Amino acid sequence: MVEIKTPSEIAAMRETGRIVARALSATRKAAAPGTKLTDLDDVAAAVIAEAGARPAFLGYQPAFAPTPFPAVICASVNDVIVHGIPTGYRLRAGDVVSIDCGAYLDGWAGDAAVTFTVGPPAPADRALISATEQALAAGIAAARPGNRIGDIGHAIAVVAARHGYGVPGDFGGHGIGRHMHEDPSVPNRARAGRGLLLREGMALAIEPMFIAGGGDDYRVAADGWSLRSVDGSRAAHAEHSVAIADPPLVLTAL
Repeated sequence: MVEIKTPSEIAAMRETGRIVARALSATRKAAAPGTKLTDLDDVAAAVIAEAGARPAFLGYQPAFAPTPFPAVICASVNDVIVHGIPTGYRLRAGDVVSIDCGAYLDGWAGDAAVTFTVGPPAPADRALISATEQALAAGIAAARPGNRIGDIGHAIAVVAARHGYGVPGDFGGHGIGRHMHEDPSVPNRARAGRGLLLREGMALAIEPMFIAGGGDDYRVAADGWSLRSVDGSRAAHAEHSVAIADPPLVLTAL
């Protein structure tokens, strides 16, 4: 069932979204050569705790996962597309890093992700990250009353095709509200004009994931969580929680 939120409930989600945005901003600032991924996890955990919120990822176990997620953020480096577990790996100059973060405040969820490089980006990495951000913006622009879920996925897929990037087909966005993952699913590749009719008050997490090598295939790493590109090429992930409105309201913006 897709829940329609009231304006006051959307406002409460906005407060959670701001906390997620601050956690992402803090982890990005802390990312430097030599920094451990677990250090970034600690940074995000501190921001969430100081705000009186609780992490949404820690202990979360969806049907596909063999174990509960052990951290506050997903930290995906280079060929890891999404769901990377923070480890003792120390960042190196030139790494592509995607940080995904979720939180709950007063019973409402927020979920967002950002990709950046450690130090100045190589041209190919800059292009990959830029295209993923463009796709997120296109998906958000389509998140208006009267459009359909397929319009969001189509907008994202058009950007991927324009740049020749792959899109992992089994993973995409989702509804969000009292739970981090709610109905409906939001595909990153779809036909325009198809799927669920979008109504004001719906809230969606829109999250394009692009693979630089152009293939759509991925493999699950030994940790049971991390998704890696099959060809070893780099990946990027961008996400915002968005309320359906005209214009759409980005709930996880700073």
